Amino acid sequence: MILTQSLATPTAGAPTTSEGTPMAATARSAPHPLYPLRFEPIYQYRPWGGRRLEELLSAPLPAGLVGEAWLLSDREDHQSRVADGALRGQTIAELRTRWPTQLLGSLAARFPRFPLLLKFLDARQVLSVQVHPSDRQAAEVGPGECGKTEAWVVLEASPDSFIYAGLKSGTTADDLRRAVAGTTVGDCLASFTPHVGDGVLLPAGTVHALGSGTVVFEVQQNSDLTYRLFDWDRADPATGQRRELQVDRALACTDFAAGPVVPVVPVGEDLLHCEQFGVQRWSGQTRVRVGAEDTARVVVCLSGAGRLEYDNRVFPLRMGDVLLVPAVVGACEFQPDPTAILLEVSLPEVSTP
Repeated sequence: MILTQSLATPTAGAPTTSEGTPMAATARSAPHPLYPLRFEPIYQYRPWGGRRLEELLSAPLPAGLVGEAWLLSDREDHQSRVADGALRGQTIAELRTRWPTQLLGSLAARFPRFPLLLKFLDARQVLSVQVHPSDRQAAEVGPGECGKTEAWVVLEASPDSFIYAGLKSGTTADDLRRAVAGTTVGDCLASFTPHVGDGVLLPAGTVHALGSGTVVFEVQQNSDLTYRLFDWDRADPATGQRRELQVDRALACTDFAAGPVVPVVPVGEDLLHCEQFGVQRWSGQTRVRVGAEDTARVVVCLSGAGRLEYDNRVFPLRMGDVLLVPAVVGACEFQPDPTAILLEVSLPEVSTP
C-alpha cells in the first residue's frame, strides 16, 4: 500500500499551539470560533467491503466488513462530528447553522447543507453496477435533492483490479436491459486497469462499478441517490438476501451517449475539475498554501504527514486525516514531510439547481 507511517504528535489527533499546548486551551481566545476542523470518520458496513481501512485511519474499525469511511458528511442520518479542539463533538450541521457565512463564505446562501460528501472506499469485492441521477432528475425525487457526480483517486490497486466506467460505444437501453436480465451486464461495460494515483471523474448518468482489490478516495455531491442496475447475484452476508435493484430508474438516469470513461490527465497540480468540485494534489517537501478567502476548502492527507499553520497554532495532519478549512480561516501554510501526498478539495463554483 502506498500509504506510509504517520507523524508522531503530542496528543493523537489533537491540534497544538506552536509551543505544543493543546489547542483546546487556546481556541476560545481566537477572534472567531472556527479553526481548521478535523472530523471523526463514520464507518459503514458494506457486503463488498474489507478491513484495509485499518491501515489508513487511526480510529479503530468496528467488527465486520467495512466498505466505507465517511470523512465529511452533512447528511441527516450521518452527521460528522468535530474530533478535537473547543468545538469537539459539534456536528457539521450545528456549525453550519450557527456560523453559516464563516463556514461556507459566499456559498452559504446557495446550499442548505455542506455541498460535498467525502469518503474512503475499500472494495474487497466488486461493487454493484450502479448509476446516479443528474441534478434535474434528482429534483424530481423530492425538494432539496441534488444529483450525484463523483470522482475517485486511486490509493491502492492490485494487478487484478479493474474499474467499470461508462458503456461500450453503441450500447442501447435495450442492450443493457437484456444484459441485466441475462446476467451478462459486464459485456456492456467499458473497463480499465487502475493504477495508484489515477483520478477518475464519473459524471451523473455514468454506469460504473469499482472493481475488487481497490482502495480509493471519493469526493461527490452531497447526495445518497444510487440506483443499482446489477449486483452480481450476490447475497448480503449480513442478511442472507440479495439487495434490491432499481433497474428502471437506473436505465432512466443513464447517459447512453457518454461512452467509456478513462482516467483523467492531470494538469500540473490540478487532478480533477468539474462544476461540482475540484481536486488538487501536491507531493514532496515544498510548503504550499491551502484554503481560500470567502470559501471553504477540504485538505486530505493520503500519505506521510505534515502540519497546517494558522493563527500562530499548529494543526498536525497525519495519513488519513481530513481537515475542513472554513472560509473565515482563509489561506494557511502547510509544511509537508518528504513522503506527504496531499489533496485539496474545492467546493462548487456555481449553485446547484
